[in-house]
Amino acid sequence: MVKPSVFVTRRWPAAVEARLAEDYDVVLNTGDKPLAAPELRDALKTYDAVLPTVTDKLGAEALDVPQARARILANYGVGYSHIDEGCARDLGLTVTNTPDVLSECTADIAMTLMLMAARRASEGERELRNGQWSGWRPTHLIGTKVSGKTLGIIGFGRIGQEMAKRAHHGFGMKILVQNRSAVDPKVLAQFNATQVDSVDVLLPQCDFVSLHCPGGPANRHLINGRRLDLMKQDAFLINTARGEVVDEHALAQALWFDVIAGAGLDVYDGEPRINPDLAGCDNLVMLPHLGSATREAREAMGFRVLDNLDDFFAGRTPRDRVI
Repeated sequence: MVKPSVFVTRRWPAAVEARLAEDYDVVLNTGDKPLAAPELRDALKTYDAVLPTVTDKLGAEALDVPQARARILANYGVGYSHIDEGCARDLGLTVTNTPDVLSECTADIAMTLMLMAARRASEGERELRNGQWSGWRPTHLIGTKVSGKTLGIIGFGRIGQEMAKRAHHGFGMKILVQNRSAVDPKVLAQFNATQVDSVDVLLPQCDFVSLHCPGGPANRHLINGRRLDLMKQDAFLINTARGEVVDEHALAQALWFDVIAGAGLDVYDGEPRINPDLAGCDNLVMLPHLGSATREAREAMGFRVLDNLDDFFAGRTPRDRVI
């Protein structure tokens, strides 16, 4: 029996690549560099399945393949705003993602950013490494207490709920939620959380705001200059969602002029390019998109892609079909 042909756009954990090689006719992008639109078009013409990641910009240019051979984009990651939904539908492509398996680790990174920003951990490490620490003193790098404060969560899906669990049960935080649809009261009750009607209502009430909403055009610059002005002057913004959700120029201005106290980012608009306006902000913690970067999560993501491929090529509806 001929195995379906599969193209993997980036290198994956070795255990996952080994399983893929057993079950499919696999070609890997051994250079492990993001692919340009012409290369993605070639892959769609050549293989039965293409397995992209967030670094693959599958917009109208890349999906301009009227005679595509590929029938499924089995995405490695939960977000799929890098895939043009209309174009994928026009090509008759099935698109899947990998929910659940990265939720805990991404929430861990959001908590890490929140604690680092509040306690000025990045500033302290830079001071030590640069040989500038003069010793303990009562007024040195005074930060902000996290325990017992109010956390606003924008986007209350799996990752947002994991964040609420850590913040409420671990740090005694009060949880406010803004979500595009009504959240089941039983879910809110798990964290003694309150859902509010809008982002504008949520922001002025919070000491910390953590973003867990989808990316894409609908949420581009959801956090802009006007909304940063709504936040408390001593509040912090955390983003582990998608870079485009935050207007980075407006955020840099808010940090430079003390409109808010600080921020923590794991994602960037146009990454890996970093907006130079952000780079000089001492009250900003920056991580290189590490949300799901644990062995456990990255392997589980890959095996979840395999589950979706197995379903698809067996004639079943993939469990994680999003398009």
